[in-house]
Amino acid sequence: MFPILSGNVASATAVTGNTEGIFGFGHDNSNNISMTSLVSDTGVVSSDVGGVGTARRMLAATQYGGDKGIFGFGYTGAIQSMTNLVSNTGVVASDTAGVGTARVGPAACSYGEDKGIFGFGVVSFWVYTGITNLVSNAGVVASDVAGVGTIRYSVSACEYGGDKGIFGFGSGASKTGVTNLVSNVGVVASDTAEVGTASYHKAACSYGGDKGIFGFGNDDTVISITNLVSNAGVVASDVAGVGTGRYFLAACEYGGDKGIFGFGIPAPDYVTGVTNLVSNTGVVASDVAAVGTDRSYLSACSFN
Repeated sequence: MFPILSGNVASATAVTGNTEGIFGFGHDNSNNISMTSLVSDTGVVSSDVGGVGTARRMLAATQYGGDKGIFGFGYTGAIQSMTNLVSNTGVVASDTAGVGTARVGPAACSYGEDKGIFGFGVVSFWVYTGITNLVSNAGVVASDVAGVGTIRYSVSACEYGGDKGIFGFGSGASKTGVTNLVSNVGVVASDTAEVGTASYHKAACSYGGDKGIFGFGNDDTVISITNLVSNAGVVASDVAGVGTGRYFLAACEYGGDKGIFGFGIPAPDYVTGVTNLVSNTGVVASDVAAVGTDRSYLSACSFN
């Protein structure tokens, strides 16, 4: 087993994103699952929604098309490349046959206001990659694009700047804090030197309409520190953690300009469903009690 918004849209007056979110798939400490939990426009997590699609863990998700989402890749007992589209009302569709190299532990984010990108991961046991796959504004996944930057898995990604993205952190030959910016046409840049604690198994989401945040994870110990991302893609130094430290969690935007971290592993052989809201200024709140099944190795994106 592996150790494992409308998108942000710039306007003349403000940058706003999607109002709702969805956590989906993962592992409940016994089995892979496909259930989802919706996040309201006020950050309230719903109880479990019965899963659609193949149960799996260590996948990624991003918004696309301005108001829809997509889950992709992951591990069922075998490495997968399948995807599942999410409608603008949060309904998950059945499996779409995979395009691109099957992998585990990739990350995904939106770019260009209405498109998405999956990148990085493990293609076989401890063979890392940096390949990416673009997602059109109709949710169609493109074939592989050669990787740029440090090959690694358990990367995190989010949007910033209204129409760009950033991949960050992860583990390959060793844990790292390097980041790779994604242009508004989906081109991934070479490594930017790490800022903050090198770590992996983190989550990330956008907030404030045009900024981002990486948080929680594992640096060989369980952590809850966060790193803010400016609207120019600059990653800030560590901010002391708030809430239960954990890894293999997920995060997404909600309410147009806020974010939420949820679920994960706070200690070996233990999973949680607690969540932590992120304000539109990037401040992380204390734990909110779990709703729905405790789980880890999941993913999340925004919609509507």
